[in-house]
Amino acid sequence: MERGTRDELLGRLAEAVGSVALGHPTRVAVDGPPAAGKTTLADELAVVLRDQGRFVIRASIDDFVVPRAQRYRRGEYSAEGCYFDAHDRDALTRVLLDPLGPDGDRRFQPAVYDRIADTVLSPPVMTAPVDAVLLFDGVFLLRPELIDRWDLRVFVSTAPDKTLDRAVIREGRVSSRADVERRWRERYIPSQQLYFAAVRPTDHADVVVHNDEPGLPAWATRPRWPYSMRLEHEPCCFKSQAESP
Repeated sequence: MERGTRDELLGRLAEAVGSVALGHPTRVAVDGPPAAGKTTLADELAVVLRDQGRFVIRASIDDFVVPRAQRYRRGEYSAEGCYFDAHDRDALTRVLLDPLGPDGDRRFQPAVYDRIADTVLSPPVMTAPVDAVLLFDGVFLLRPELIDRWDLRVFVSTAPDKTLDRAVIREGRVSSRADVERRWRERYIPSQQLYFAAVRPTDHADVVVHNDEPGLPAWATRPRWPYSMRLEHEPCCFKSQAESP
């Protein structure tokens, strides 16, 4: 396990991206629970990579949701609905991940749905250069349907109480504290417990970032990368009910 400044973490991640030598764009998953800091980390890494001259595609699972009626068909607070029903994984692989993969033509779309307006999107098809980097953040990215489509897998780990505190601050302008806490305790945290019980995503990550203190993060990497050290196994915060003591 290493600990350092934010800039040191970003430098390590940029080095990891640069270590991937492929004949197609490098597809990077930035996975983790809601409010863990995935989007911020991916945005910051995009700046670093662009400063190094890389062509960066930024996209998010939030732009690959399904219509609201389907997303909440099990109920607004359903953990199973969050895990199984919320995202259009077929569209994600069809218009973005597969075109950027080894057998793709590099013609991609970065989004298919506007979740705020609850309407379909059809952005122009773009062509990525062969050395482009896709930085894609979101939840449940290392599930079996997607895991083989990533060339680098980053998991941003944060304690559940930290994610709840951040969510209250982030969403307090549009939702009451009681509603945010209910959504987290009934939908988001239990859906992460389902995910960890089924997939154990940190076992499949190339880099695990411990982001409880964003200004002084810790990280562990697998020996795939030249500078890395073996990923230490740590008990996960998001235990399933069966795993809980």
